[in-house]
Amino acid sequence: MAETYEEYEETHHVTRKSVTTFKIEETSSSTTTKTITTPAKLYGKDVGAYDDIDVDELLAQLSPEEISMLAKEVDPDDSFLPPSQRTNYECDKEPTGPLDRKKLIDHINKQALETPDRPELEPFVPGVVRGKKWIPPPPAAKLQAADEQIAIDLGDEYEQALTDATQEEIIDLAAILGFHSMMNQDQYHASLLNKGQPVGLGWDGITKSAIPKIFPAEAPNTTDPEETIQRIKSDDSKLVEVNLNNIKTISDEQFDKLFEALKSNTHLEVLSLTNVGLTDRTALMLAGALEQNHALRVLNVETNFISPPVIVTLVKSLLTQMTIEEFRASNQRSQVFGNKIEMEITELVEKNTTLLRLGLHLEFNDARHRVAAHLQRNIDRIRVDKRDGRSSRGSYYRPVRIEEEQELAMSDVEEEPEVEVPPADYDVEEDPDNVVIRPPPSDDEDIKKKSLTAAAV
Repeated sequence: MAETYEEYEETHHVTRKSVTTFKIEETSSSTTTKTITTPAKLYGKDVGAYDDIDVDELLAQLSPEEISMLAKEVDPDDSFLPPSQRTNYECDKEPTGPLDRKKLIDHINKQALETPDRPELEPFVPGVVRGKKWIPPPPAAKLQAADEQIAIDLGDEYEQALTDATQEEIIDLAAILGFHSMMNQDQYHASLLNKGQPVGLGWDGITKSAIPKIFPAEAPNTTDPEETIQRIKSDDSKLVEVNLNNIKTISDEQFDKLFEALKSNTHLEVLSLTNVGLTDRTALMLAGALEQNHALRVLNVETNFISPPVIVTLVKSLLTQMTIEEFRASNQRSQVFGNKIEMEITELVEKNTTLLRLGLHLEFNDARHRVAAHLQRNIDRIRVDKRDGRSSRGSYYRPVRIEEEQELAMSDVEEEPEVEVPPADYDVEEDPDNVVIRPPPSDDEDIKKKSLTAAAV
């Protein structure tokens, strides 16, 4: 490796400063450059020459005026000096005593009132501009020519409509076209909601803060749990909906009585148990009651302490009677279920032909999309049943399994199976909200049923 040393010397006669630079170059794949500069000089001497000077001897040679001038040239951010020595202001007055804040403020106000105003060179006259009025400079010729060239012919009809339009109508038109930067939020949302523009705002209107509305506090839930349990146990026909939300004084024994009475109840359709302190043990008893109850349509157990595996058990219990249309169980102790739990819930929901609404927070996209698609198919089946005048309310119209059809075909071929007619209470026209999904029979099931009937004959 060859090294080359080059020496450059530059002399500046004006500043009397000599700079010597050494540049080292290496003829290789990588080149390293080093620059060595001679020490700087201060007042014709090197800076290192001032290290041995006695500062006290220099200060002794200064006059009092020079010392005061030197004391003023300090760093205001130097934390080693007291705050009184970091400022250039010096008060030579003697202290008048302890600080009296009220007396000091009164003196400042009195001095401000007694100080005369500065005389005006020209008196103020309303409506008269004092001095030279500012006139904006004319636009550049290129910009003016460009503006003149832009001309849009909208036609006589649109020109007349825009000419006769009010300012509020122009603002509505700008909001519809999406020019939201030309107006404030009140004008934009008023145009979208067709509420009418606020009066007096215009193009330069400013959105003012609105006074928040004060809503009264929600009244506590006054439902008596013990009385409600007795009515459910006696199967009261007038008790259709039970709301026990936010009642945290319900004991485990009362939950046991409630779910035990729910097994044989045939009239209760809506049960809401939000924020009542349900645990895994009581939730498992609820799952057992859901397997026997065939009248309940809506169940809400949000904001409790149910673990993900027990939620899977609750969703699985809905498949027994096939009557629950709406099930909500979000905001539990565990906010995240995990992939395994969500896939189990998804598979159970896909087997349910009556569920129309599901209140669960699913994190994975696959589970959300599959559940949403299946619920939409269930809703479509409801529309088909309503169109055909059929009702699928309750366990009377649960989907018949193929094994049951085989047993029915093999037991008695000549006699036609009796069709069970649903009660009048569940008619679609009288109670349209109580319908549940009944999937229409497919062609494959009809062909299989006919083949089994022929084989039996």
